[in-house]
Amino acid sequence: MSSSLMLMVGCSTPRTKPASVTDRSGGSTEPAPPGYYRVKKGDTLARIALDHGQAPRDVVQWNKTANPSFNPNVIEVGDLIMVKAPAGTKPAKVAEKKPAADKADSAASTPEPAKNDVVAEPGIRLSWPAKGKVTGEFSETNKGIDIAGKVGEPVLAASDGKVVYAGNSLRGYGNLVIIKHDNTYLTAYAHNSKLLVKEGDTVRKGQKIAEMGDTDTTAAKLHFELRVNGKPVNPTPYLQ
Repeated sequence: MSSSLMLMVGCSTPRTKPASVTDRSGGSTEPAPPGYYRVKKGDTLARIALDHGQAPRDVVQWNKTANPSFNPNVIEVGDLIMVKAPAGTKPAKVAEKKPAADKADSAASTPEPAKNDVVAEPGIRLSWPAKGKVTGEFSETNKGIDIAGKVGEPVLAASDGKVVYAGNSLRGYGNLVIIKHDNTYLTAYAHNSKLLVKEGDTVRKGQKIAEMGDTDTTAAKLHFELRVNGKPVNPTPYLQ
């Protein structure tokens, strides 16, 4: 039997084409060692990465480095997937906010953040990603909040960060954007009608990243999640 698995390497265009996850009914059921995840029926590489607070592209890179024959297009139930950076891997850069200085000193001593730097506010303090009434509260099953609106209304980045996923191959999320803010925090923006960013883009708090929609759901809304080390938490206390 097969279920969908997204190809997560290289391409910067939204992910749309599924790839197979093979269940040969002989996969190991032993617990995964620390830093690894054992594939279960129905898993996708994108969801595995999201649930562990990682960028899908990083997960692919780590596994291909450890095992050059690793094929992200075809994984089997019972396979071990590395979900934490191996020893010696440099963590994502986080730009520190420094006290204001006069313009001359600032121009001479404060470099601009590199394009691929991941920038986040410590804490983390989030701005509301959309205007509208909260129609779905955080729960064990919802994993985020739902904000009602109209198709085409702006969806905004809740904090500075880097786009690590932009596509529509996570079942139940529709057109989805995932932003990594630092090595702890990820935010996810689901059900969009249109995506305005691509993987690898650096975005700023309040930047328009998508347009609200009703993909893979029954009404126009934004489903917004905050993940802390991969674990979904209630984003409401973080929103300002």
